[in-house]
Amino acid sequence: MIQLSVLDQSIAAAGSSQDQAVRNTLALAQHCEAWGYRRFWVSEHHSHPSIVGTAPEILMAAIAARTQRIRIGSAGVMLPHYSALKVAEQFRVLNALAPGRIDLGVGRAPGSDGRTAQVLNPDRYASERFPQQVLELQAWITGTPLPVGHPGHGVFAYPSSDTTPDIWMLGSSDYGAQLAAHLSLPYAFAYFITEGQGLETALDLYRQNFRPTEQRPKAHATVCNLGRIGPVLPPDQAERDYSPAEQLDLAQLKANALVGSGPQVANKLRALAQRMDIDEIVVITWTHDPVHQRRSYELLAKEFAWGQRAPSPELETALS
Repeated sequence: MIQLSVLDQSIAAAGSSQDQAVRNTLALAQHCEAWGYRRFWVSEHHSHPSIVGTAPEILMAAIAARTQRIRIGSAGVMLPHYSALKVAEQFRVLNALAPGRIDLGVGRAPGSDGRTAQVLNPDRYASERFPQQVLELQAWITGTPLPVGHPGHGVFAYPSSDTTPDIWMLGSSDYGAQLAAHLSLPYAFAYFITEGQGLETALDLYRQNFRPTEQRPKAHATVCNLGRIGPVLPPDQAERDYSPAEQLDLAQLKANALVGSGPQVANKLRALAQRMDIDEIVVITWTHDPVHQRRSYELLAKEFAWGQRAPSPELETALS
């Protein structure tokens, strides 16, 4: 049976403060747990006026304190900006707060423009060391000693625990798929970024080249399902004249968009899952009004009916 998860990016909305966008993410996570979603992931972007979720590890800690069952993850940590050891320590702390519920999604993309990326890490060649960073991250997350001669030999990431975060490789191209397969990691394809282009090729490469391990004997893939950047406008202000190039982009976007009533979108998601031979899809929905966003996720949850519970009246009141 297909499982649904959620990716939320703390979207800025015109007429509302950016800190409210972060609080909306916390509220949505609690609702999604009550509705039975499998995971709730948050993203990392920098200097982006539309997406104000800049520190997923901090947001995840707040979500962990407000939930009990749903898995919590990053989609993802842009690893070239950081020390792999520090990321491992952050996520081991998160795992101590929510044992067995933490997903550590990592990506190579900057999550920002070139200038912002350079401010975050002045090393212009940092992304070239991404595969090595992932190997180091795996070692520190799992508690596996790094080999003699490595600068990190004898260095460990704490706190230790009976459980560890699951590392995911995120990507929107063949590169991430092949690296995930080589390192025996689960793979999440950013369908919403590419409008589905390259999905089948990436999944084929991942499955054909996956190297089974005792911990992960088979490939595990999921799919994460334009305009001018800035706060999301209300519908009555969003209409404007589009250039021919923008109209073409919009036509392509609409052709692959999963839009409709609850049953219609659910059927489209099932068809996509069947076509791609996957059992989990991560859904991302942008709206100006967070109430409408929550309603969208509630309608989907009802269609898939995992035995979810409605939020308690107390929770509804606290989150309204």
